[in-house]
Amino acid sequence: MKSKKRVIVAMSGGVDSSVTAALLKKDGFEVIGVTMCFNIPQGRSKGSSCCGIEGIEDAKKVAGILDIPHYVLNFGQILEEKIIKNFCLEYIHGRTPNPCVRCNQFLKFDGLFKKAKELNAAYLATGHYAKIIYSRSKKRFILKKGKDKKKEQSYFLYSLKKEVLPFILMPLGNFTKEEVRKIARNFKLQIADKPASQEICFIPDDNYRLFLKSRLPEKYFKSGPIVDIKGDVLGKHKGIAFYTIGQREGLGIALGKPAYITKIDARKNLIIVGSKDELYSSGLIAKDFNFISMDYPKTRLVVKTKIRYNHKEVKSVLTPIKRNCIKVEFESPQRAVAPGQSAVFYDKDIVLGGGVIV
Repeated sequence: MKSKKRVIVAMSGGVDSSVTAALLKKDGFEVIGVTMCFNIPQGRSKGSSCCGIEGIEDAKKVAGILDIPHYVLNFGQILEEKIIKNFCLEYIHGRTPNPCVRCNQFLKFDGLFKKAKELNAAYLATGHYAKIIYSRSKKRFILKKGKDKKKEQSYFLYSLKKEVLPFILMPLGNFTKEEVRKIARNFKLQIADKPASQEICFIPDDNYRLFLKSRLPEKYFKSGPIVDIKGDVLGKHKGIAFYTIGQREGLGIALGKPAYITKIDARKNLIIVGSKDELYSSGLIAKDFNFISMDYPKTRLVVKTKIRYNHKEVKSVLTPIKRNCIKVEFESPQRAVAPGQSAVFYDKDIVLGGGVIV
């Protein structure tokens, strides 16, 4: 890394972003910490929110210890327009959104990246467990998985534009979470053992159903039938926005055997349930693609596909079928493919790109 260059570090008040700032200062960068705030209700959540008052205060304390400037910037409008509205719309259309992907796409690596440029910074740095390196063979910067197999976050980063990769730093890609906590202790940072936030930051009490009811008109929670694959009515749902593919609990039906949501038909206000075996799919269609470590494929391509963050990758074949729309065929059927979630494609530890499941 080149020293004495200005870098903006996205500081949430957690251990990851704090150690990112500490490492970069140690490496000779001119580090400026920035915390994004959103003016959102905090609720009574037990975990620590990445963008609440506690996070801002912790980030300021860390900046003081490291002797770096720290600023709080309001990104509430972008959060509302790009993430929260999409979150609500996806659920009322029977899909399951991934707000963390859109947060990276529109907040960190668009809105905050632009702010970093306004501040004449050479780089924007984050505490993600992933790697950005220059590939001599590909003659481009590429995104790779982080060292920590349990913590690595490349799945959430596929939407980064290839044009910004040269200006993004992710120092934690070569560390495990425990190594990061140890580094925080060595820097005498009081947040060394702070628990990681496990919740969606803009949802109080981690209750997305209550959040949707507070944001949307009552007409979007119209009751409708729960049916089996034959169309026989088994019960009633409370509004399709409250349900997701693969859900078993809270259906209010008793069949004498486990039943899972296999499909949600928003147009007909229907929820279709079936057996565990009926949850499996041989493939999917995805759109709204971003290919980050390669160009958009023109022919069939063999990759590994991940359909959820905690999902095990499966060998797949990608086939472009029309503009920005790709068919994915799995080597073996996969459970609970949910529209709205992201399908992300890998070549070993390289993130090729991804898109949204339709």
